[in-house]
Amino acid sequence: MMRSNTYSDVTPGLQGSLDEARLYDGVRSRRVLAFCIDYLIVGLLLVPVSIIVALLGVITLGLGWVLFGVLGPIVAIVYVYTTLGSARQATWGMRAMSLRLERLDGGRVEGTLAVLHSVLFWVANGLLTPLILLVTLFADRKRTLHDLLLGTVVIRADR
Repeated sequence: MMRSNTYSDVTPGLQGSLDEARLYDGVRSRRVLAFCIDYLIVGLLLVPVSIIVALLGVITLGLGWVLFGVLGPIVAIVYVYTTLGSARQATWGMRAMSLRLERLDGGRVEGTLAVLHSVLFWVANGLLTPLILLVTLFADRKRTLHDLLLGTVVIRADR
């Protein structure tokens, strides 16, 4: 039996543009590299924000230093909200790897969905370690667990 070049038989009702198999070539490895780039960017963004929090801690006689405990997640959430939730629907790492997050219903990815997508990734990663990538070997469109839960898919933006 010959395999079809579309995924429409797996999930009916998708928009035609998301049915093309070529949109998913190399997505898994590109997602891993995009994550590494985004991780580096968030780390670099933490430097100036940490300096501001340190100065705030001095001004408030140490009270502002409490923010250091939540600084990483706050910077990451703001980064994801402003990049993945933008009109481009991609973080800077995803843009570098020519990837874009799409909703299966054809709607636009808003900031809250983008943040929820990232939070679910971190929760699943915390519980299952990097084994969450195993789901991409069996799921349609190389989707991860959080993609399946939210009705999203990551596609190649350059095709």
